[in-house]
Amino acid sequence: MISFSVWQVQAQEMEFQVTVNTPRLQTTDPKVFENLQTSLQEFLNNQQWTNDEFEQEERIKCNIQLTIVSEESNNTFTADMAIQSSRPVFGSNYETALLSHVDRDVRFKYEQFQPLQYTENNYNDNLVSVVSFYVYVILGLDYDSFSPFGGEAHFKTAQDIVNAVPSTARASYKGWQGSDSNRNRYWMVENILSPRSKEYRQAVYDYHRQGLDLMHKNTDFARGKIMAALEDFHTLEQTYPNMMITQMLVNAKSSEIIEIFKLGTDNEKKRVTTIMERLDAAGASKYRAIRF
Repeated sequence: MISFSVWQVQAQEMEFQVTVNTPRLQTTDPKVFENLQTSLQEFLNNQQWTNDEFEQEERIKCNIQLTIVSEESNNTFTADMAIQSSRPVFGSNYETALLSHVDRDVRFKYEQFQPLQYTENNYNDNLVSVVSFYVYVILGLDYDSFSPFGGEAHFKTAQDIVNAVPSTARASYKGWQGSDSNRNRYWMVENILSPRSKEYRQAVYDYHRQGLDLMHKNTDFARGKIMAALEDFHTLEQTYPNMMITQMLVNAKSSEIIEIFKLGTDNEKKRVTTIMERLDAAGASKYRAIRF
């Protein structure tokens, strides 16, 4: 496996670390992927994504790991893209995950020294559209965690990126239309912006701002707020089962929830275990750690 070293620069709103892995690399010059990594890093960190000013400590920490799966030609590739973002928890040195997602529908063309450029409401190329989409999802999740529905504008920009992909590109590059899959970029932003998800997004705020951010002041009170947020997530799943945002929550928060409620009351442990086993049936066994 070839893994190029991470190169980091100062960000505007974002502090991205990008890694390009080529475990099955056969023909393409490795320098192409080294250049791709550097270009992605510069593009993501130097682009001004919002009109807001961020202090250094406020910048959103993110990671992208792009793993090249196949080479279709000397400039066309398919890849898995793992995206993670986090934000600090007030009054602590702890970072809480907001997004932990793997996109397995990343296909793109790239030539060495090719410029990467994002233009609002325009489609330039698939790689730029994919990473720009996730930037705005990350921004939306971050803003939602600090104020109720605070990420609305950013989620709508992510949806605009989906809508800007022309039909010819949709035919060549999966992930932009609902018929491709029930777990892709189209459904991610559709779920988030759906009127059905208002309680979910309110619960995201409650979980972070009313729960985690108050842990340093009153642990029992904050844990109760997190418990209430989980109840809301559970209600949404019962009403609208198998929504993509439920799996997104599980991917980002399952380990954290286990650690939080290991210190809960017996009733909290029992209830949270029941909720998480239903939200995450495939991983149900790991929640037994809450009770034992």
